[in-house]
Amino acid sequence: MIGTLQKGCPVTKVFVDTSAFYALADESDRNYARAKGTYESLIKMNLVTTDYVLLECWFLMGRHLGRRQAVRFWDGLRTGIVDMINVNVQDLDQARASIDRFPDQNFSLVDASSFAVMERERIKTVFTFDSHFRVYRFGKDNKRYFEVVPQ
Repeated sequence: MIGTLQKGCPVTKVFVDTSAFYALADESDRNYARAKGTYESLIKMNLVTTDYVLLECWFLMGRHLGRRQAVRFWDGLRTGIVDMINVNVQDLDQARASIDRFPDQNFSLVDASSFAVMERERIKTVFTFDSHFRVYRFGKDNKRYFEVVPQ
């Protein structure tokens, strides 16, 4: 089980990636049903994302689902359904280093900055449909990895 809701036990932070938000917003997305079920199982967790994910979602939703859906998404985030973490200069430096460490991968700046924020905040679990989160390794000898949900 991801995290725990028992009294006295901390609730796990779960990072929400663009692909999860997009799947939740677009009922025609192939991952919509899985995204909805996963979101419902995570609703009591401490969900977090970054300002870069917000920007990427705004662009994708606006382009594919229309401005109205993009505004609805942004307004939803403003209600506090997730905590927003800002990407900082050190995260960008780490993101750039990650891109160099994995030259065979096509990590986007949003992916790489998300990895950096997750490491900084010690977030172990990510709600995503993006395979890059399964590929990325970090820590001593690159042996650590993120728990990706849904599996």
